[in-house]
Amino acid sequence: MRTALYPGTFDPITKGHIDIIKRACGLVDRLVIGVAINRDKGPLFSLERRVAMVEAEAARWSEQTGTRIVVHPFENLLIDCAREVGAQMIVRGLRAVADFEYEYQMVGMNRVLDDRIETVFLMAEAQHQAIASKLVKEIARLGGDVSAFVTPPVNDALREKFGACAGKR
Repeated sequence: MRTALYPGTFDPITKGHIDIIKRACGLVDRLVIGVAINRDKGPLFSLERRVAMVEAEAARWSEQTGTRIVVHPFENLLIDCAREVGAQMIVRGLRAVADFEYEYQMVGMNRVLDDRIETVFLMAEAQHQAIASKLVKEIARLGGDVSAFVTPPVNDALREKFGACAGKR
């Protein structure tokens, strides 16, 4: 069984993340979406809420593709999480050159830690390349419409956090 780990904070999950999830399903039999606890980032949503949002969005793709998708919170090293869940590969989404530079360093470090686990990069589709959770939160906080970047349930969650002025439905 081919298993991949797709890690991130998913604060919140965006259409860019969903694009990578959908495409990763075509590569593996089992996709583990690792929701990083990462207290240093000071997430907007609690871990429980982020996990619930990811589970809700991933369920549709699991059903459509036949890929088993598991959502797994983690706080340890990424490579240790990959070992824990039995992943042979780590899936990472790329948007721009700046992403590649950071990811290149991570791959090098992870290969030293465990050279049996490959990293696979998927380029975000063109319409999703500018989407970043950080920017989505900022736009929502300032009352902008983020409906082009997130699904309706996630948009609703952002509106709950920031009030009715956080974008149209």
